[in-house]
Amino acid sequence: MNIAIVDDHVLFRRSLKVLIELFSGYKVTHDASHGQDLIRQLTPANLPDIVLMDINMPVMDGYATTHWLRNNHPAIKVLALSTMDAEAAIIKMIKSGACGYVLKDAEPAELRMAFEEVMSRGYFYNELVTRKVMRSVGLLADANGSVGTFANLTERELELLKYICTELTYKEIADKMFLSARTVEGYRDNLCEKLNLKSRVGLAMYAIKNQIVTSY
Repeated sequence: MNIAIVDDHVLFRRSLKVLIELFSGYKVTHDASHGQDLIRQLTPANLPDIVLMDINMPVMDGYATTHWLRNNHPAIKVLALSTMDAEAAIIKMIKSGACGYVLKDAEPAELRMAFEEVMSRGYFYNELVTRKVMRSVGLLADANGSVGTFANLTERELELLKYICTELTYKEIADKMFLSARTVEGYRDNLCEKLNLKSRVGLAMYAIKNQIVTSY
C-alpha cells in the first residue's frame, strides 16, 4: 500500500515514514507539509492508497484538503492523524470525508490496524473516537448545537476564527485573507450569529475550546 503523510512538522513526518516502512507491504510515497503541498505532488500515475492527514496546518488545513480529495480523488482513503480529540474536530473531519481517525499518541499496532481496516472495511475508528462520535450524534441532529454548528462552518469562517485569536486588527486580517474590511466584518457578524456570541473575545474562546487553534 502506498501512503502519503501530510503534516507541518518535518521531524514527525520523517519519523513516521521510518515507522510505516517497517510494516510489511507499506511504502510512503508522498511527504507533504500542508494540503497544497500534497496536491502539487499528486499525478494520475502516482496516487496514494491512504493519506495520513493532520488537521491544523498552514496554507491548507486538514479539513479543506480532505474535502478536496473527496471531490477530486474519492478512491483515496483519508485517515486523520491528530492530537485533537474534541468531538467537534472529529465530526468536522468525518464530514469532510475522512474514513478514519487516529490520535498521535496511538501505538504503532493501532496505526497498522487502521491501515488494514480502512482498506478492507472502508473505515476505522477506535474506541475513544467511537465513543465521542456517538455522544455527538444527538448534537449533530440539532443544527443549533455547538458540534453541529462547528461542523457547518465554512473554510473562510474557520480561517477567520484562527486570525481572531491573534493580535491582528480586523484591517490586518482582511489583508491576510485578501478580502475587504467590510467583507471580514460580515464574516465576523455571521460567526457571532451562528455561534450565539457577541464579541471577539467570545469568538477566540470558542476557537480555543474547539481546538481550531492549538496555540495562542
